[in-house]
Amino acid sequence: MIDIVDLYFSYGQKPVFTGLNLRLGAGTICGLLGRNGTGKSSLLRNIGGFLFPHKGQITTLGFQPGRRQPAFLEQVILLPETFQLPPVTMRQWLKNNAPFYSRFDTEAFHRYAKDFDIPTTPRLTELSYGQQKKAMISFALATNAPLLLMDEPTNGLDIAGKSQFRKIIAGAIDESRAILISTHQVKDLEQLIDRILIIDEGQLIFDQPLASIADKLLFKLSFDPAEEASSLYCETSFKGSALILPNTEQKESRPDLEMLYKAVTTNPLTINARFK
Repeated sequence: MIDIVDLYFSYGQKPVFTGLNLRLGAGTICGLLGRNGTGKSSLLRNIGGFLFPHKGQITTLGFQPGRRQPAFLEQVILLPETFQLPPVTMRQWLKNNAPFYSRFDTEAFHRYAKDFDIPTTPRLTELSYGQQKKAMISFALATNAPLLLMDEPTNGLDIAGKSQFRKIIAGAIDESRAILISTHQVKDLEQLIDRILIIDEGQLIFDQPLASIADKLLFKLSFDPAEEASSLYCETSFKGSALILPNTEQKESRPDLEMLYKAVTTNPLTINARFK
């Protein structure tokens, strides 16, 4: 679905990507992690054809995104972190925007809106920011676009909204779709995403499926100084040391994606060496 080769992109004299490579197929929910300002939003916009590479090649769904052909635009949707909605009702919004997506499912939209408990009669501008976010998530999913790009989708959602978001997204994915989610709120998506991408200093420095992470790395709490000394990453607290260890004995553990992110950005060579 996405094939990026040697991507270079910058804002003026400030480089963002310097030779980034990425391939993404269907049937997966990817979490895109990185520090603020590392280019998560810029990558989504390059993939969606809203920004244009200075060098390299991007192929999205078989198209060059920058050409913004109608056949491409109806198959990919980008949900930005922030947006400004017009003072119209949801019914009018659907009437104006749904026809651009040939696969749009009105019944599915109303089902998502009901699950999110969004009032559909007021004007969009009369909704709270969290309700607006839920409405746009519902619209994005109802397009049935094969590729869904989401930039910080859980920002503005309350605890119940985040839980409902995870449930709805998990039910929406199938073998014909891919969802790429940029986030810095890793805990919100820990039980949802099945592939982790981490970008830093203009490069994709980590790219692994969750199953491989659980296979190669062991996450545990320990009071053993020997285990701490042999760990790939360690965080100490009064509850003991939270460790990432080589999983040499194929033990089961639940990956802590926040710890993994810190470990990768601190020492990417050491962590990536476990996957060779």
